[in-house]
Amino acid sequence: MVQHIVQKAYHDLAKKKGFHVGSDSIKALDKAVEKLITAAMSRTKANRRKTIKARDF
Repeated sequence: MVQHIVQKAYHDLAKKKGFHVGSDSIKALDKAVEKLITAAMSRTKANRRKTIKARDF
């Protein structure tokens, strides 16, 4: 499985905001990011482009 997020960055952001990170949340976040990227690629392809742009998200 390819990991799409940097765990340290996720932990650091949560810690900065006063939260703790459960080990299962990293896998869930990674899956959500993969779905978001896949949807953006679909919109990009539908618009006959090869470059994913901010508006695709």
